[in-house]
Amino acid sequence: MRMVDIIHAKRSGKELTEEQIQYFVDGVVSGKIPDYQTSALLMAIFFKGMTTEEQSTLTMKMMESGDHLDLSSIHGVKVDKHSTGGVGDKTSIPLATVVAALGIPVPMISGRGLGHTGGTLDKLEAIPGYQVEISEQDFIKQVKKDHLAIIGATGNIAPADKKIYALRDVTDTVDSIPLIAGSIMSKKIASGTDALVIDVKTGAGAFMKTLEDSKALARALVDIGKGVGMQFMALITDMNQPLGNAIGNSLEIEESIDLLKGNGPADLEKLIVTIGGYMAVMGDKAKTTAEGQKMCEEVIHNGQALASFEAMVRDQGGDPNVVNDPNGVLPQAKYQIQLPAKTSGVIAKIVADEVGVASMLLGGGRQKADNQLDYSVGIVLNKKIGDKVESGEPLLTIYSNREEVDDIKKLLYDNIEVADTAKVPELIYTTIE
Repeated sequence: MRMVDIIHAKRSGKELTEEQIQYFVDGVVSGKIPDYQTSALLMAIFFKGMTTEEQSTLTMKMMESGDHLDLSSIHGVKVDKHSTGGVGDKTSIPLATVVAALGIPVPMISGRGLGHTGGTLDKLEAIPGYQVEISEQDFIKQVKKDHLAIIGATGNIAPADKKIYALRDVTDTVDSIPLIAGSIMSKKIASGTDALVIDVKTGAGAFMKTLEDSKALARALVDIGKGVGMQFMALITDMNQPLGNAIGNSLEIEESIDLLKGNGPADLEKLIVTIGGYMAVMGDKAKTTAEGQKMCEEVIHNGQALASFEAMVRDQGGDPNVVNDPNGVLPQAKYQIQLPAKTSGVIAKIVADEVGVASMLLGGGRQKADNQLDYSVGIVLNKKIGDKVESGEPLLTIYSNREEVDDIKKLLYDNIEVADTAKVPELIYTTIE
C-alpha cells in the first residue's frame, strides 16, 4: 500500500477502506508519512468529505493510536464539555469550575488555538506556572481531589490527532466536518469520560459558518458518541459576534474570573448556566435542566465556583493569586488604545472572525503552528450588537505591545458596522440529542 494511492483515491471521491485509514493513521504516528502527504490527504478530505462510516473509522483509529485513560477509580458520572471553537470563547474554563463545584467530576482534555480562534490551554498558560501537561496518575488524583483538572492531551492520548491537529491549522483545513469530528471524538473517547456536551459554534466566527453545516457536524458528533455508549448531546450556539467582551489569553482569564465573581458578561453567563444545567442532569445532580441551571447560578454567585477555579490553578502549579489580583499576576500589554466610533447609531454587525484575526495579528494567536503567543495582547469590546453608540465613543480597546496599530484599526473599522437599527443574533439556536 502506498500513501499516494490513498491520496488519489480520496481526491477522486472514493470511500477509503478501513485498511487505508489504518495505514494513514499508523504512518502519521510513526512518522513514516511525511507532512506534505498528510497535508495532501487532509486537503482531499476537506474537498471530498467522508461518509459516516469513514468518519467513525477515522475517529476510532485515531483514538486507538494511543492510550485509553481508565478513570474508573473516580467515583460518580464523569462529565466533560467541548466547544468547536470561536472568538472570545473562554466558556470551558469557568463552566468546568461551576460544574465541579456541584460535586461532578470534570476530567477535561482541551486543545490549543486554531487560526482566529483561541484555545483553552493557551488561555490557562497565561497564568504563570500553570501546567497543562501532567501525568495520568496526577490527572486522576487531582480530579478525585478537586473534581476538576484541565490538561492537554498527553503524548499517548490520540497521538495521531496531535500531529494532524497542527497541520490542519496551517493548511486551512480546519473547517472540515470529518476532521473536526475525528479530532474531537478521538480525544474525548480516549479520555474515558462517561458523558459529553458539545458546544457547536455557528456563524462568522466559527468554523461552521451556516446553521445547516453546524447541524451536520453536531449530528456527526452525537452519532459517534452514542455509537460508543456515551451520554451525549450537542448545542448549537452563536458565533456571529465574539462571546463575552474579551478576546485574548490574559484578557479572557480575567473575564472568566470576573464571571466567577458574579460580574461576567450576560451572554457568557447565560451560555455557562445553560450548558451547566445539562451537565448537572448527566452527572446525576439534578433531575431537570432547569434545576441544574439554578444550581449553576447559585455556585457562581456564592463563591463556590471561584474556589473551585482557585484550587485547580494551585494544584496544577499556577499562581492562585490570579484570583484576587489578575492584573498583578497575568501578563499585561504595554499599550491600551481605544477605537472611537466614527458615527452615532446602533452596533449592527461585529464580524467575529475578523476580530479574532485582529487579535492574532497583535500576537495573541498563531499564524503558524510553531508561533509563540503573546499572552498579554487582545481586544476588549465596549459595545456589542444592539448597543447604542455615540460618535467618538470607544467601540473597543486594543491591548498591544506595539504603539502603531493602524493596520489593526483599519481591520476592525472594516468589520464593525454602525447603523440605525440592528438585529441581535440568538445565543442558543437548538439542541441535538
